Amino acid sequence: MAAFTTGAAQSDSLIANAHQIDGGGNHLLPEIDRKQITVAAFLNLFIGWEAFLEEILSALLCGAPTLNGNATNKFASPPDAAAAKSMIVGANKYFDYGNHDRVSKIVTLYFAQGAPFHPHIAAIYSELGDLRTMRNASAHITSTTQSALESLAVRLLGQPSPGIELYVLLTASDPNVAGSTIYQTYRDTLLTASGLIANG
Repeated sequence: MAAFTTGAAQSDSLIANAHQIDGGGNHLLPEIDRKQITVAAFLNLFIGWEAFLEEILSALLCGAPTLNGNATNKFASPPDAAAAKSMIVGANKYFDYGNHDRVSKIVTLYFAQGAPFHPHIAAIYSELGDLRTMRNASAHITSTTQSALESLAVRLLGQPSPGIELYVLLTASDPNVAGSTIYQTYRDTLLTASGLIANG
């Protein structure tokens, strides 16, 4: 939990530093740098969320209590974190912690009612789908990822945004949250969910 919180703060810092202005109101960095740094910071945030899920899932499987000291009702008892991670991967080459469908399935497989993950992941299921769409757009732009990003932008911003770039969406004001950008809204969603999961 602490690592994810620290990582999120670092992502915020990167974005803030990328948008610094001088005494004359001019950006210190060119637009292309601001775009690349902001998208990279978002990607770092998403990777931090995946790492958080991997670490807490394996820790709880090994019997660690939640931050509130609650024990989890689990269906397996691996001897250590490495074994727990191997169990989650199973016969696959890797486990995609960024895929909320797969995370939901694995936590219900190993924990009674999927607790403490399930209720909080279910509560932000739509937002996790949005984040995955943005993550995909940050990794590679194809006609498919661009179409998905444009559809997301219409829903989030309330107006068509043909050709929108991920940077523009991330830095846009969130019409539903006063004083927040789209990036900040989704960052807060992940931080809240991670805190609820970690506390059990």
